[in-house]
Amino acid sequence: MRRVAKDMSEMPGPEVIGSMSGLEFMQAIRDGRLPGAPIAGTLNYDLLEVEEGRVVFGGRPEFSAYNPIGSVHGGWFGTLLDSCMACAVQTMLPKGRGYTTLEYKINILRAATTKSGLIRAEGRAVHVGRRTATAEGRMIGEDGKLYATGTTTCLILEL
Repeated sequence: MRRVAKDMSEMPGPEVIGSMSGLEFMQAIRDGRLPGAPIAGTLNYDLLEVEEGRVVFGGRPEFSAYNPIGSVHGGWFGTLLDSCMACAVQTMLPKGRGYTTLEYKINILRAATTKSGLIRAEGRAVHVGRRTATAEGRMIGEDGKLYATGTTTCLILEL
């Protein structure tokens, strides 16, 4: 797992984020020059791949992410899908622009457990305009099975 921020003092501020394109920012996290989000450490996932319009995170579900019925909680799927889809949008943004998630929808197609192994969450930007952007995501296991899908709409912001 790459380095994740341990407290606010390690988080990049608006001046750092605004000085890079979204693609440069995501590459800096992938390469370890900037820390990843603390949630990635909490939920055991990591940034694996970054290119323009596409981001892949990979995670291995841990017991701490289980729900009371003995499988991985839907929030784990939602967090990985939100991360990959919104970060795919981020890679398309020029310097001085950022985003926030307006809404997202997920469909969980199969349960995950600690035995599921690495699950990759791949996000692809579909449309990035001046004010809004959309992206889609897919979570695929090591066995090639589709675990979940999602879509998102993001609001584009001036930093």
